Amino acid sequence: VREVRVVGADLVTPVQVRDAAAVPDDTPLARVDLTAVAARIGDLAPVERVTVDRQWPDTLVVRLVERTGVAVVPQGDGYAVIDRTGVVFRTLAEPPPALPVVRVTRPGPADPGTRAALEVLGVLTPELRERLRDVHVEGLARISLRLRDERTVFWGDATRGAEKARVATALLGQPAERVDVSAPDVVTVK
Repeated sequence: VREVRVVGADLVTPVQVRDAAAVPDDTPLARVDLTAVAARIGDLAPVERVTVDRQWPDTLVVRLVERTGVAVVPQGDGYAVIDRTGVVFRTLAEPPPALPVVRVTRPGPADPGTRAALEVLGVLTPELRERLRDVHVEGLARISLRLRDERTVFWGDATRGAEKARVATALLGQPAERVDVSAPDVVTVK
């Protein structure tokens, strides 16, 4: 091995990928355990998927697919960026304007609150998403959306999300401070 070529790196640097690969120079290319190399590179938080191939006579080609942020979670002085599965893979000083804020205690793929918030985000209509400021998860049955115009949509739990999104969108024109769609068959407006 004389070269490790990295394709698709944006959030991680090629140097970070080469360091994670941990393949010493001049290792015989045929003896490189491609699965082990891919696993080590896959441990980098921003990496969602990775493939490693040999390119004869002396090159390893690493192809990355990096995680895409779908929301940010306030953490201390910054914001943790999470992907569609809840994996925290990046920290930023300021939230990007394109990503909604999710307020959960412990973001991560194993956190039920994170999973519930992502489920809610996944069913929002374009109109709701455009007006959304944040998703607040106080408990699995106490999820609410705060909109940019200071209104609150009380969502309840993450079940029946498509119905709740449809009903909440239909009520966006109502002059109400709080819309409760937790039971989408019986909506309350205050």
